[in-house]
Amino acid sequence: MAGDDILLSVEDLKVYFRSDGVLARAVDGISFDIRHEETVCLVGESGCGKTVTALSVLGLIPRPPGEIAGGRIRFDDQDLLDCTEAQLQHIRGNQIAMVFQEPLSSLNPVFTVGDQIKEAIMIHENTTGDDLQARCVQLLKRVGIPAAPDRINAYPHQLSGGQRQRVMIAMALACNPALVLADEPTTALDVTVQSQILKLFTELQKKLSMSVMYITHDLGVVKKVADRVYVMYAGIIVEQGAKNAIFDVPGHPYTRALLASIPHRSKRGKRLYSIPGSVPNPAHKPPGCPFHPRCPFAVNQCRERFPQMCDFGSGHLARCPVVYGKERK
Repeated sequence: MAGDDILLSVEDLKVYFRSDGVLARAVDGISFDIRHEETVCLVGESGCGKTVTALSVLGLIPRPPGEIAGGRIRFDDQDLLDCTEAQLQHIRGNQIAMVFQEPLSSLNPVFTVGDQIKEAIMIHENTTGDDLQARCVQLLKRVGIPAAPDRINAYPHQLSGGQRQRVMIAMALACNPALVLADEPTTALDVTVQSQILKLFTELQKKLSMSVMYITHDLGVVKKVADRVYVMYAGIIVEQGAKNAIFDVPGHPYTRALLASIPHRSKRGKRLYSIPGSVPNPAHKPPGCPFHPRCPFAVNQCRERFPQMCDFGSGHLARCPVVYGKERK
């Protein structure tokens, strides 16, 4: 996909890790786009390469043991892989921000939340004194922190889990970025607070005209917020398309299995479906389709040849020509 509407374009990205002579292909040639003011969800089980993808966009892969082995990451017509560290520091937090999975481990316990929000602003802007203080209070109010003038002096441990996540969102939005990468932003929260945080994200996205990429394993979250979905497995994209296409007519057995795993009141009293096996070790991937050891539809072709994307129309693509490709002809 190309065009003026694309904010972030990742093309054939490969991220490998080397340890004791073993090569682990954590991200193995993925491509995706995010448009202006769009919500994209990157979905998959733990260990499939979602977080590594986000860290690669921000230039935060530790080198060594990590390396960008190939591909391009274009943000607003600039290739991030060609940027110097100084250029990346200007982009991080200013143009692209990230909300991490666990705020208690991401926030510094010895500094107040106000000091940490101030630091995020001062790195990119020449704002000081009373103006900086007022800006921080306003950010806390924007994300729904009660008694913001008092809470600005609180330490992370003095806040609830939901409030800490709101502080992380305030830090991410401090410089009005064009793109926010949200890595499992509701995983550690109870269901009620999860709903509040998702609603807050949606409201702020519309108000600030920003793009958001959610990184999640929770298809319930995806159904609430996504415009488009990329399903990731073992370091590759196995399916992509508009949300309705993914949920209504899934084109890959892995996507279908994830959907079958969603709890629903119609399944009350029944055993929830779980996908047999586990995501393969990125250092020891099986030949052919990486999902074939867990797939009930696998045939010899799946075990021998890496599947190419099959086009099901309207931007809906999936790497399964054997079963779903035949059904759709």
